[in-house]
Amino acid sequence: MISVAIDGPSGAGKSSMAKRLAAELGYTYVDTGAMYRAIGLYALRSGADAHDEAAVAALLPEIRLDIAVVDGTQHVYLNGEDVSAAIRTEAAGMAASAVGTLAPVRAFLLETQRALARSRNVLMDGRDIGTVVLPNATVKIFLTASAEARAERRRKELLEKGQPADYATVLADIKARDWQDSHRAIAPLRPAADAVLLDTSAMDIDESFAALKAIIAAGIARRG
Repeated sequence: MISVAIDGPSGAGKSSMAKRLAAELGYTYVDTGAMYRAIGLYALRSGADAHDEAAVAALLPEIRLDIAVVDGTQHVYLNGEDVSAAIRTEAAGMAASAVGTLAPVRAFLLETQRALARSRNVLMDGRDIGTVVLPNATVKIFLTASAEARAERRRKELLEKGQPADYATVLADIKARDWQDSHRAIAPLRPAADAVLLDTSAMDIDESFAALKAIIAAGIARRG
């Protein structure tokens, strides 16, 4: 089986690029961030502190996650409810970052993610795919961009969805998320030693896609 791991900070475009790449390559796309967002959303709805390990761990037996592709688009189901839109709010993102630091949550999701990679060709994105989830991935990429470039992209994305978006606020949120993700005790955000670094600060969507596709093709060729 071929596995492609794409890691990087919030707002780097991992999910949108990974979805497009998986569709073109015919691989199964696994959005691990969506899984953490769903757990974060459940914690928010339950009134639990997303940083409280005991409180969040107590919720895990109540959670059932499913992922399905509908008309070419991945949908995430939390206890039977399609939460694909609900998990994309800034609040859900911050909660995801918090629950992602908790050992019980990571253990809850780790084996599910590895089982997917054992059974089919996958393209998986997140923050510790190449370092923890799939340390033997066929290709590892660390996709990044400056905080300023990511904030502007995120602001435009929110406005297109009809949601209010202040650049300074979005930038502050991204910087806070970066710090939290890179300083957490468990599986902090960092490039795998053998990952290819791709900075797309000065690239548009098509240029980023072409660069990623070339890296994947080269990586697969090297592995034979």
